[in-house]
Amino acid sequence: MINKIKEYISRNKKGVITFILTNRLFISFIILTVVATSLLKVLTLGNQSFSLKTMFFDVAVAIIFAAFGYIFKPKKQYKYFQTLLIIVCILCTVNLIYFAFFNSFVTIALLETLGQVESVSDAVWDKLNIGYAVFAIFPIVLAYINKKLKGHNYYHYVEKIEKSRKNFSTALLVGIICLCINILTLKGADVSRLVKQWNREYIVQRYGIVIYQLNDVVQNTQTRLSSYFGYDEAAKKFNDYYNNKEIVKSNNKYTNAYKGKNVVFVHMESMMNMFIDMKINGEEVTPNINKLTKQGLYFNHFYSEVSTGTSSDTEFTLNDSLMPVASGTVFVSYYDRTYPSIENILKEKGYYAFSMHANNASMWNRENMYKSLGYDDFYAKDSYTVTDETTIGLGLSDHEFYKQAVPILQKIEKEHEHYVGTIISLTNHTPWDGGDAYGEFPLTKKVTRVNEKTGETEEVEDKYLEGTKIGDYIKSVHYADKCLGEFINYLYENNLFDNTVVVFYGDHDAKLASSEYNYLFNYSPELGRLKTKEDEGYINYDYYANELNRNTPLIIWDKKHTYSKTVDYYMGMIDVLPTVGNMIGFSSKYALGHDIFEIKDNNIIPFPNGNFLTSNVYYNNSKGEYKVLKESAVIDENTIENGKEYTEKVLEISNDIIVYNLIETEGDNIKNE
Repeated sequence: MINKIKEYISRNKKGVITFILTNRLFISFIILTVVATSLLKVLTLGNQSFSLKTMFFDVAVAIIFAAFGYIFKPKKQYKYFQTLLIIVCILCTVNLIYFAFFNSFVTIALLETLGQVESVSDAVWDKLNIGYAVFAIFPIVLAYINKKLKGHNYYHYVEKIEKSRKNFSTALLVGIICLCINILTLKGADVSRLVKQWNREYIVQRYGIVIYQLNDVVQNTQTRLSSYFGYDEAAKKFNDYYNNKEIVKSNNKYTNAYKGKNVVFVHMESMMNMFIDMKINGEEVTPNINKLTKQGLYFNHFYSEVSTGTSSDTEFTLNDSLMPVASGTVFVSYYDRTYPSIENILKEKGYYAFSMHANNASMWNRENMYKSLGYDDFYAKDSYTVTDETTIGLGLSDHEFYKQAVPILQKIEKEHEHYVGTIISLTNHTPWDGGDAYGEFPLTKKVTRVNEKTGETEEVEDKYLEGTKIGDYIKSVHYADKCLGEFINYLYENNLFDNTVVVFYGDHDAKLASSEYNYLFNYSPELGRLKTKEDEGYINYDYYANELNRNTPLIIWDKKHTYSKTVDYYMGMIDVLPTVGNMIGFSSKYALGHDIFEIKDNNIIPFPNGNFLTSNVYYNNSKGEYKVLKESAVIDENTIENGKEYTEKVLEISNDIIVYNLIETEGDNIKNE
C-alpha cells in the first residue's frame, strides 16, 4: 500500500504539491489526529503496539471525518476541525487515565459505574499526574497553525479556488477506499475479536481508539436491543449446552470432607501470591498467610478472572461459577437476576447468609446485588465505628474492622446453627498511602558498593524500595497480613468458627504497572541501578511473566488443620464453587468451573479478554501467540484451538445467562443434575 502511494505521488508531483498548499488545515488535522491516537497506543500498550499497519486504520478514519469539513466554507473549517480534534484528545485522555486505573479501555457501560468513582476517589487521584495533559498539546498546535494561516491570507486565497463538493466527495472516497483496503487485510480472528469485543487491548492496537469507541457504542446498543430481540437464540444455546453437557460427579478424597460445616470466605483485598514466603531484608512480607499455607489446602496456581468490575467481578465469579459480563458489570448492570450463588444454594439447606465489609453499601451496588445473591444481612460501613483515627486509605482499617467484626460474628454463631458468610477487607486497596499507620517494614538496604568516581569500596544505605509504588504496596500487604493474623487470634480466643471452613482468597492482583514489578525483581542495591540482560540474576519480566504473576492466594482452612498440603493444579476463581461445594456437600448444575480435585491438570482457565491458561500453556488472544510453561509439554495447533473454542463457549454461555436471565426463564428445561 505504501509503495502504491509513493508511485502515485511521483507521477502526480505537481498536483500533490498544489493539494498540500491548498489543504493545509485538512492535512494538519489528519496528522495531529493520527499522532494523538498513535501516542495513546504507545502510552498504554507500549512501543510494540505501534506499527504502520495498524496506524492506517486511524488514517482512514481521520480522512473520512475530515472530509466533512469541506461542507463548511474555508473560514469556518477551523472550528469544525478543532472541535473534532478536541473530542479525539478528550477521548485519548480519558482512556489513558482509565487504563492506568483498570488496565483496560473505557466502555459506554462505564457510565453506569461512575458512581463507584467517588468511593475510590483517592485511588483515582493517586493515578493522575501532569503527563496525562499531553493530549492538550494537539489542539494548541492546530490553533497555532490556524493563526499562521490567517496571517498569510490562506483562507481568502483558498476560498476563491476551492471546489467544496469535489473535495468532499474525493476525500470521502479516499477515506472509504483506505478503510476497505485495511478491512481486506483482516483475518477472521481479527473480525471475531472486533464483533465480540472481549479483548479491548487488541481492538485498540489493531483498529485504533476511534474505531474501538465507535464499535463499543454499536456493541452496547446491540446488547441493550438483544436483551429484547435476541432471547430465542440465546435460550436455544443455553438449553443445548446444559442438556448436552457431560456431568462429572466428583468422587475424590475431599468429597463431603466438610459436609454440614459452616463456610466463611475471607476476601483479601489485592493480595498477591508472589509474596508468599518472600523475605525483604530478612523479614517475611506475609508471615501470617505463610502459616495458613502450611495449615490448610494451599493452591499456589490460583487466578482471578476479573474484568472492569474488579472486586465485584471476583465476588460474582466465586459465588456463581460464572464469568463477568462482556459489557458493563454484573453488580451494576445485571443485579436484578436469578443467580445460582453459593448463598442461594446453601439457604435452601437452612443456612443463614451474611456479608461484612466496612465500605459503603452502595459501592459496586452491593446493597442491591446482595439480595439477588441471597444474603440475609449485609454489615456495611454503618455497622462499624469509623473515625479519623481508625481510618487508613479508603476507610476503616483492617485492624479495627476485624476487631469490630468479632461481636457480630459471636452473635451470628449464637443465633444460627448453620451459616455462610463473606468477610471483605479494605486497607490493602490502592492507593496504599497509609504511611506510618502501616507500621515499620524495612525497605532500605545497607550494601557495599564500588564508588564509580573513586573506585573505592564503600558502605551505603540504598533507598531500594522506599518511596516507590511497589514499596508502598508491600508495606500495605505486610500491614494487611498483620491484621489477618490478629483476626485468626480472635477466632481462637473467642471460640469462633470451631465448626467452620474458612476460605481465604486474594480477589485480584494489585493492578500495578509492569515496570513496578520489574523494579522489584531487577533493581540491584549493590549496583545502584536496574540490572540489564548482561547482569547476573537478571529476570526477563515480559508480558507473559506479568500475566502469570497475577495469581493470588487461595487457602481452604479450618482450626483443626484437617488438611495440610500445597496443591499445584492450575485453577481459576470460576472453579471455587465446584471445589468447595464438593467438600461441603452442595453443587450447582449451572457451574461453568470444575472441582479442581476431579479435573486436576486438565483444567483450562478462561479469562474475560479471551486469553486462557493451563498447566502447560498461556495463550495470548490479543496476538494469537502463546508461551509454553513446561518444557515437556507438547503443544500443537489442536491444543490451542480446543482451548480457544472452550474459552469462547464459556464466555458466550455465561454472558447469555446474565443478559437474558436464562436461569430464571429457562432453568426448568435443564434436565441434567
